[in-house]
Amino acid sequence: MLERVTAPALFPPPTYSHATVVEAGTKLAFLAGAVPLGADGKVVGEGDAVRQAEQVLVNLGEQLRAVGSDLGHVVATDVYVVSSEPSVLSAVWEVVEASGLSAGPHSSTLVGVACLGYSGQLVEITATAVVPAEPFASSAPDEVAQP
Repeated sequence: MLERVTAPALFPPPTYSHATVVEAGTKLAFLAGAVPLGADGKVVGEGDAVRQAEQVLVNLGEQLRAVGSDLGHVVATDVYVVSSEPSVLSAVWEVVEASGLSAGPHSSTLVGVACLGYSGQLVEITATAVVPAEPFASSAPDEVAQP
């Protein structure tokens, strides 16, 4: 069971919850940071944070499927963006919102950082997700609009 909580004494967040409570006995997956690498191991969308965010979400969807979960079962994320410009962070967050990842809404932190692990990398997302006990019926894989 998931319960998404917005603390009534705090300013309501626009597209995320302050906390997510997961009932004991639920299987959780703690995912390594999803990065904007293509199948060839090269950075996709070099110099373009929005394109990289799209690729990161595609890759995150693959990580989730590998453990029997999906974007709808994500309870928390950390979104790292190489930028000190709020407009760049906002553009990446718009991609996150459009992905269905924030449909919960899930608990999230958006952080501007100086650099990430791969040369040319601008975006990375770590996630924690519930792995449902029963296989979920999905008519289509997690999709993110491609340019």
